[in-house]
Amino acid sequence: MDQTNTIFMLDDDKATRRSLALALELAGYRIRTYASAEDMLADLDPEQPGCLLLDLRMPGISGLEVQEMLNARGCTMPVIFMSAFAAVPATVRAIRGGAIDFLEKPCPMEVLTERIEHALEIDRSQRGERNWQGHIRSRAAELTRREAEVLHFVTEGLSNKEAARQLHISPRTVEKYRARVMEKMEAESIPELCRMASVLSDADPAPRP
Repeated sequence: MDQTNTIFMLDDDKATRRSLALALELAGYRIRTYASAEDMLADLDPEQPGCLLLDLRMPGISGLEVQEMLNARGCTMPVIFMSAFAAVPATVRAIRGGAIDFLEKPCPMEVLTERIEHALEIDRSQRGERNWQGHIRSRAAELTRREAEVLHFVTEGLSNKEAARQLHISPRTVEKYRARVMEKMEAESIPELCRMASVLSDADPAPRP
């Protein structure tokens, strides 16, 4: 179990908070507990690795509203809801909001830890993908305009000759630019370069001639 990840638990019931926190700590997890939505919203860092364990029904701000507020802040931590009063509309709303699980109280500890492990794995995967995308954008920022143009044409499926006609340069020159692009982007193949280009097009389309 990864000690760098934290479970952020929201539950207004003191006994539930204490018993669950103790059980999860004994299972090897780091736990941060909150008695109210206001406390969680004031304290939580959306960039913190981990997952959210939210009680559905809370006095004042509900668990669903907390989920929506954190989504608005850009928090991508996976959410697990727990409730003794689960209802279909609430479940649908939670899942549409990005929750990965909805558990009924009381939940067997082995089931809860299994779902938490799944949530933490999702969080690690998402963060790894975002880090990779950040590296891609950093590499792309080092391309010259002409290299960016060649990147665009190559990943659009144009041959060296076709790209050369578009850029009014020789195919051999296109080949040289293409080699530089592959080197700067650290791409080992054209399919890999195409995947990188899709990341760039989602954020900021490559310049066109």
